[in-house]
Amino acid sequence: MRIVDVNEYYSPTGGGVRTYLDRKMRIMAELGHELIVIAPFDEDRIEDRPDGGRIHWVKSPPLIFDRNYWLFRHDAPIAALLDQLQPDVIETSSFWRSAWVIGRWRGDALKVFFAHNDNIGGNLSRLLHVSPQRAEALFAWFTRYTDRCLTMFDAFVTNGPALAKRYARRGTKVTAAAPLGIDRSRFSPELRDEKLREAMLAQLDLPPHAHLLIGLGRHHAEKRWPVVIDAVEQAGADIPVGLMLLGDGMQRSQLERQIAGNQHIRLFRPVYDRERFSRILASADALIHGSDQEPFGLVASEALASGLPLIVPDDGGCAEVADPLFAETYRGGDARDCAEAIRRLFARDQPLLRAAARRAAGQVLSDRDHAIALVELYSRLIVARDEARARQSA
Repeated sequence: MRIVDVNEYYSPTGGGVRTYLDRKMRIMAELGHELIVIAPFDEDRIEDRPDGGRIHWVKSPPLIFDRNYWLFRHDAPIAALLDQLQPDVIETSSFWRSAWVIGRWRGDALKVFFAHNDNIGGNLSRLLHVSPQRAEALFAWFTRYTDRCLTMFDAFVTNGPALAKRYARRGTKVTAAAPLGIDRSRFSPELRDEKLREAMLAQLDLPPHAHLLIGLGRHHAEKRWPVVIDAVEQAGADIPVGLMLLGDGMQRSQLERQIAGNQHIRLFRPVYDRERFSRILASADALIHGSDQEPFGLVASEALASGLPLIVPDDGGCAEVADPLFAETYRGGDARDCAEAIRRLFARDQPLLRAAARRAAGQVLSDRDHAIALVELYSRLIVARDEARARQSA
């Protein structure tokens, strides 16, 4: 099977989508399939990946407010590439130019819109400081627009149940939820290092018997780190607890001002060394997360695969990963409720809590599992489409 992903979220310096597609290209090649990405960039270029897959960069203008990304300008170069590649399946995840190019293309590929995010419930509700439900009511016209786009596609697939529920609530027909997986080879409870844990607590000016929370993600408003920091400070008045926050971004200076010298909460730059990052993660006592609009809880899955209990909001992708056996949830955006969740988690029997997390670690979906399930889904959809065509022509 040849899959072509026409993707405006893919860039050389991109985040989650780039990581997802880079892994997916290699895994698809291992499974005997081919994934090719068509993405906007500042020049026309073909990049063959040595372990499988290919990227066709199409010269395009940069995104004004984020120079890490570009936007397709013209239909013709993309359509010409699709004519040349003749894919079995075309994927896209943007409702802008790429959706219409694919919708108007006359080829015979199965056309799949694969949703990685939610512009209304995530971006717009955050920017307007209103609930996702209120944002949905205000931007009902956008839902009508996206539904009109989707009439040109054979299937609408989301990257997990959180997005599927959100779109279905608006009346959008969801063909399937295809939960993402992680690189299971990177994470394991066996990587826990008690000496490393003590060293990390010492960096937070805390003794070995204190509780070590770790947060992972960009310093961006959607991650709601101010809520998490406030909650840790509140909980810290009652129990010895510290927070290591790994990430960077436009909110860094704001978060530093909020911490204001609190030695038990520190910001650390992202750790790109795979082995070191995995050891750090496995050596914490729990993952804490702030975003209740996360489309899929990859960080929660990585933490769980490392044997960590979770403290996450009660909505969004991370909530789908959480289970009362090894997690505590709180109302999204509510620092006081988050502080209560911290207290509850560390009031529990810690060996039993960690044992439950370790058992769940073996059930975390891998990215290979995800790729296999996706190919099986697309194969079924192609068969169903062809059978429907045969009935119509009979």
